[in-house]
Amino acid sequence: FLQMKFDKEGNTTYFEKKKTELYQELGLQARDLRFQHVMSIATRNNTIIMRMEFLKAVITPEFLLILDYRNLSLEHWLLNELSSQLAGEGQLVTYSLPFEFRAIEAILQYWISKLQGRLNTLQPQILETLEALVDPKLLSVDRSKLHILLQNGKSLSELETDVKVFKETILEILDEEEVIEELCLSKWTDPQVFEESTSGIDHAEEMELLLENYYRQAEDLLNEARELRVLIDDSESIVFINLDSHRNVMMRLNLQLTMGTFSVSLFGLIGVAFGMNLESSLEEDPRIFWLVTGIMFLGSGLIWRRLLSFLGRHLEPPLPPHVPAGLKKSQPAAGRVEIKTSLKGETFGLSRSTLTNQ
Repeated sequence: FLQMKFDKEGNTTYFEKKKTELYQELGLQARDLRFQHVMSIATRNNTIIMRMEFLKAVITPEFLLILDYRNLSLEHWLLNELSSQLAGEGQLVTYSLPFEFRAIEAILQYWISKLQGRLNTLQPQILETLEALVDPKLLSVDRSKLHILLQNGKSLSELETDVKVFKETILEILDEEEVIEELCLSKWTDPQVFEESTSGIDHAEEMELLLENYYRQAEDLLNEARELRVLIDDSESIVFINLDSHRNVMMRLNLQLTMGTFSVSLFGLIGVAFGMNLESSLEEDPRIFWLVTGIMFLGSGLIWRRLLSFLGRHLEPPLPPHVPAGLKKSQPAAGRVEIKTSLKGETFGLSRSTLTNQ
């Protein structure tokens, strides 16, 4: 293992050590450091083993080990923030507590800030893409925007999965009181440290409050991601509605042109009739050409206008009838009077029939 070791004062040392030597030094077994799970927090032999995907940490009451830290973003955090946080120069709230509290809070704070940073990066990109797609003036959808939205949606799904796993990992610990007590390593090395603090809350309860705090932060982060997912779904519905609206406009225009073609073709039969090689007395009159042409155009225009009015009556929804305000107020009262009258009539008829039968 390539290791980075932090003590209580924040001093850092780098070294490499074989796995077998590390097992013997920490009193662990080989399976304890296999890090099979993507995210887990476990206790073994008065040692806390944490795995946050690529972040592998071993916490003891005296020091913190980071294993296989060869990651650019991880090295930046280790060198610039973690050392100062463990030394008491950061913004942690567990400086008055034992060393393991500071180490756990520093790792949890790093991971929740990393998840928040991913959401802060995705959110403006998704909002900008949705704003471009939902524009009602666009007659078509930009495929490049859809491709960007697809990639961002996939990244958002991965973020939701990571937040859920982080939240479930903390929830598993909160459901087990014995595990929470085992996380307080100082209880086993120095029992006096585990006594009640000045605020009246013992260290086990403070560990529970610490985990609940990051559980709530993960829950808030998951709610923000879900709201963004709902916004994507709603915007997708709006895009489909806009496309359907434009498609309906094009279909209506196509129908109008079809009706115009039908009207012209119908009265074009007159020109076809006069264009045949048949002799009659009408072709000798020079005014017949203009007369027949005018009748054709006038008849075609009238039929097209008639078809358009028919289309408008059957496609446009009718307006709701206007009801006066006085009539609206009087309708419930009148309805109640009619109901009471009918009930009285039914009761009277029932009594009358009963008396007749008796």
